[in-house]
Amino acid sequence: MRARRGHSSSRDARLPLVSAKQRSPTVKMGGPTELVLERADGSQHSIHPLWLRERCRDPASIDLQTQQRLQDPSDFDIELALVAVSQPLPGTYRIKFSDGHEASFNAEEILAEAALTPTSHDCPAPRLWDGTLAELPRARWRADPGAAELSSWLEAFLTLGFVVFEGVPTEPGMVLKLGAMFGFTRETNFGALFNVRSTPNANDLAYTSLALDPHTDNPYRAPVPGIQLLHCLVNETSGGLSTLVDGFAVAQALRERHPQAFALLASTPVRFKYLDVDAELTASAPLIELDLGGDPKAIHFSPRLDFVPLFARERLDAYYRARQLFDHRLRAPDFAIRFLLKAGDLVMFDNCRLLHGRTAFDPSEGLRHLQGCYIDSDGPRSLYRVLRRRRAQSSAERRSA
Repeated sequence: MRARRGHSSSRDARLPLVSAKQRSPTVKMGGPTELVLERADGSQHSIHPLWLRERCRDPASIDLQTQQRLQDPSDFDIELALVAVSQPLPGTYRIKFSDGHEASFNAEEILAEAALTPTSHDCPAPRLWDGTLAELPRARWRADPGAAELSSWLEAFLTLGFVVFEGVPTEPGMVLKLGAMFGFTRETNFGALFNVRSTPNANDLAYTSLALDPHTDNPYRAPVPGIQLLHCLVNETSGGLSTLVDGFAVAQALRERHPQAFALLASTPVRFKYLDVDAELTASAPLIELDLGGDPKAIHFSPRLDFVPLFARERLDAYYRARQLFDHRLRAPDFAIRFLLKAGDLVMFDNCRLLHGRTAFDPSEGLRHLQGCYIDSDGPRSLYRVLRRRRAQSSAERRSA
C-alpha cells in the first residue's frame, strides 16, 4: 500500500498517543471462586459467571466446526456461580461452575474482548480527515495480491473510508470482478453494474454532465448499499474531478460547534424518495444516524431527494437551520478532497460514511465513462477479520513447530 499526494495542503489526521505509564489490563484470580479483570486504570471487577459460561469453548458447549453454541444461554441458571478457579498454566484458567460444568479459559482471549468498545466490530477504527488530507490511499491493482498486501488495502479502506486502485484493466465489467474480491455485489434497479456517463433522458443526475454536490447514494433504500466502487474506463475531459468528503468528520465538527443542531439532525426522521418508470422507492432515516454509543454510524444525505415531515413551524425552523449548517460544511472546501480519476483508476468508498460528488465537465471535449457497482458493508470487514485470523493461526503454528 502506498500513498500519493493529492490536491490539498499537507496535514494528516493523528491518532491519540497512549501514555507509556499506563498499565496493561490483566486477568487474575480474586480468590478460589473468583476471576477478576483489572483494567489499565487500576480498576477491578469480578467477571460475571454467566458471561464466562456462555463463552465456554469445549465440545459440550459449542459445535467445533461452526463455533456456534449448542445451548441457549438463557436456559442457564440465573444464579450461576463459580465454585472453583485454578490456574494450571500461565494465562490459562480452569473454572468449575455451580451447574457442574467445567471449562478452560485463555486470558488473552478475555482481554481481547474486554478491550473492545461496546459498539466495536473488531476492525480498525475510523480515522477522521478533512480537506487537508494530503496523502490519498492509493494502491497498484493486482488480481492475485498476497495476504499482507490485501490486508493493507483493507486497513486503509476501513480507517479512511476509501482507497484508489491504479492500473485496473479498462475492460467493461471489471468493476464487478474487483467488487467480488471484497464482498457480494448488491444489485439494484440500476442493475448489478451501472454506467456513469452523460446520456439523453437520464433517470438520475449522475448520468448528466452537471456538477454534483457531495451526497450519499440511495438513501431511499432499506438497507442502503454500504460500499460503492467507481471504475474509470476513459476520461478525455478536463473537468469531472471526483470529490470526497468525510461525513463523520463534518458531523463531529458540527457536534463540537453546534451541539443542538447535531442533536436535531440525529433525531429527525427524513423521508427520501426516488421515482422512475419502473421503480418507486422510499425510506426514512435521520441525516446523521448514531450507533448505540452515540457515535455516527451512517450519513444519509441527498438534498435533491429528501423530504422532512410536516412538523410544527418551530421544529421545522430549527431543522432547516441545522440542515443548512451541515450542508454548507459538507460543501466547504476545507472538508473536501478533489482528484482526477484517470483511465484505469478505481475508487472504492464507504457510502455510509463518505459523501461523493464531482465537478461539471464538457462532454464536447471527449468521452467520460465510469462503471460502478455496490457491495455490502460487511464484505471488507469480514475479509479483514479472516485474514487476521489466518495470520494468527500461522504464527501459532510456527511457534509450536
